[in-house]
Amino acid sequence: MGQSNLVLFESKQVRRYYDVKNEIWYFSVVDIVQALTDSINPTDYLKKLRKRDTELGSYLGTNCPQVEMVTHEGKKRRTLGGNVEHILRLIQSIPSPKAEPFKQWLAKVG
Repeated sequence: MGQSNLVLFESKQVRRYYDVKNEIWYFSVVDIVQALTDSINPTDYLKKLRKRDTELGSYLGTNCPQVEMVTHEGKKRRTLGGNVEHILRLIQSIPSPKAEPFKQWLAKVG
């Protein structure tokens, strides 16, 4: 059992889930892509990124679990969730001026 909630990074909502058993926060990978890139379709951005960087795609697919989080529409859905280590690996692959501020923010909320 765990708990879900939202946190804000520069006014962007990032969903997170706390796994009580393992004492780990998981963050929505798609929400992080949205926050770093301002992409209109962060799901497609992530798909293209994983295709272009096969090492990243394999890493995320192997290490990031599907975690149940509430969508922006209020429905519960399983979404790709990454812990701090996974998110830092993702940030390395996204060229964004927001990367450093995001790392600092992640250290506070994660």
